[in-house]
Amino acid sequence: MAQNKLITLSEFILQRQAEFPYAKGELTRLLHHLGVAAKFVHKKVSKAGLVDILGSSGNTNVQGEDQKKLDAFAHLEFAEMMLASEECCGIASEESDGIICSDNPQAKGAGYVLCIDPLDGSSNIDVNVSVGTIFSIYRRISPRGQDPVLEDFLQSGARQVAAGYIIYGSSTMLVYTTGAGVYGFTLDPSIGEFCLSNLSMKTPKTGNIYSVNQGYFTRFPQGIKEYIKYCEEKDDATNRPYSLRYIGSLVADFHRNMLKGGIYLYPPTAANPNGKLRLLYECNPIAFLAEQSGGKASTGYERVLSIKPAEIHQRIPFVVGSAEMVTKAEEFLKMHPDKD
Repeated sequence: MAQNKLITLSEFILQRQAEFPYAKGELTRLLHHLGVAAKFVHKKVSKAGLVDILGSSGNTNVQGEDQKKLDAFAHLEFAEMMLASEECCGIASEESDGIICSDNPQAKGAGYVLCIDPLDGSSNIDVNVSVGTIFSIYRRISPRGQDPVLEDFLQSGARQVAAGYIIYGSSTMLVYTTGAGVYGFTLDPSIGEFCLSNLSMKTPKTGNIYSVNQGYFTRFPQGIKEYIKYCEEKDDATNRPYSLRYIGSLVADFHRNMLKGGIYLYPPTAANPNGKLRLLYECNPIAFLAEQSGGKASTGYERVLSIKPAEIHQRIPFVVGSAEMVTKAEEFLKMHPDKD
């Protein structure tokens, strides 16, 4: 959207602070520090081919996946900066086995915990495709002044106080919600600031894009197979067939579908019967953004934000996007249950 005056991320979140009568500025400062950390990661991503930052680090993460060098860099950058901000008492990261706490007494007194996927879509790094960072913020349950505990992180997504993502693409954008709409900020390299570019982002009720790794079609539940067939069928009344668009980076696929209307599906398979995406680091924050923009997020059977996590690296199936499209996918799963 056109702006007569540039409004920076810091200015905007200060203006919105009044929406939270309980807020004392901590969440505002935490969001500001997330924006600062994102600028550092943006710089590395934008010149990845010019420095020794591409390729594998030679390590595997807690998920048993090949860890890219930029994965490790982004994890350390966000973890160190968020804990140093003294507004975050602990972090759960996709790249870490357990929760990360600070030795700083000031940080132990902070009222928030952070869940983060430091670099979503990292398998795309080496081929210069958009990647992103996904984050989620909760108010801690444990008493201030001590280390956070697992229960601080194992809260349902409905209890998030803020969530968002940074997408590193042709431009770098930070998109976030605090439960009062979704707002987008584009990084202006000339001044080094995220500036308001998308006010009150809305997901169309329906669309004509479906995003799924169709190479796994034969391994999907029958209901998902039938829904994909539905997407491929010609029907002028419902503007079908839909267009298949799949980047393989959740942030990039969701960002496009939120703006244009569409559905993203990551179903379970025989190899991953519980799905592959992580509830805390990917599904909860994206689901919060989806609902705040007028969309819907589901496992195919239940609302994502209603799930009480059992452990910090829990995985779930994920269906998210335009509300009418997600509802239709749920109908197909209900009509075509898999046989035991």
